[in-house]
Amino acid sequence: MTTRISAGDTAAPGAAQRIGLRRRIGAFIALTKPRVIELLLVTTLPTMFFAQRGLPDLWTALATMVGGAFAAGSAGAFNCYLDRDMDRLMNRTKKRPLVTGEVTAREAFVFATVLGIAAIAILWVGANPLAAGLGAAAMFFYVVIYTMVLKRRTEQNIIWGGLAGCFPVLIAWAAVRETIEWPALVLFFIIFLWTPPHYWPLSMKYRTDYQNADVPMLGAVATAKTVSVQVVLYAWATVACSLLLVPLGWAGITYTAFALVSGAWFIYESHVLYRRAQNESLTDKRAMKVFHLSILYLTLLFIGLWIDPFVGSPLM
Repeated sequence: MTTRISAGDTAAPGAAQRIGLRRRIGAFIALTKPRVIELLLVTTLPTMFFAQRGLPDLWTALATMVGGAFAAGSAGAFNCYLDRDMDRLMNRTKKRPLVTGEVTAREAFVFATVLGIAAIAILWVGANPLAAGLGAAAMFFYVVIYTMVLKRRTEQNIIWGGLAGCFPVLIAWAAVRETIEWPALVLFFIIFLWTPPHYWPLSMKYRTDYQNADVPMLGAVATAKTVSVQVVLYAWATVACSLLLVPLGWAGITYTAFALVSGAWFIYESHVLYRRAQNESLTDKRAMKVFHLSILYLTLLFIGLWIDPFVGSPLM
């Protein structure tokens, strides 16, 4: 286990004062992990359309998107603050602002705190208290449960830590309908089941990084054969869960078609990864193909969810 760095320490003392304003702003933005925010927003807006069965209130939608982005950004910045010791040891993360010294640890902590408070306030005022409470729960889960408790202790870290990424659909649903219903829980579990087959191929490529940082990510502590079995099982479970919206009486032909076609593609590529892992011909490039495809799968699924209320009616 690596030793955490003291709260005020940076990679290059004084570096934060020497860089230009534009670069400083870019460094703070990088702390929020913008790519993760983009993925979370891809699930948030379609969920609001689906929950409303049409166009949601513009102000509510805007507040939910901004509040959700701030909540995810706050969690990401806290993650960078807490993991700055291991980030120094990994090629994938060694250019993060806290490692390069573009932002000090104290600045990152204050920035993350302010973003988190703003997120809860925006969701409370712009949506409702339930959405704000769920936003707070998402941040707590990612920062405390995943980053502080699970990440360095168990190979199951991403399974339970991934729950934080499931909250945006609950926040979106609560913002529109002021309650949580079965379709929202189905969407929650779709993302929960999707997270392992999405992230584990990435951990297979960066296994050496995780080993150097002493992080027991499954791809770093198990063989490719073992990981590939898990990827296939979770891919099947994800697609099966996605189809539950049909018997619940919410999904129409558009969503169903998107779920079936994109799901079949996701499962097929997972099986290709499995076959190559079993015959020991799996490459990092092939593993990353499943990683990237998983993002495309989730995007297509939620595009179908977005369009569905405007085309036909529920199948059941």
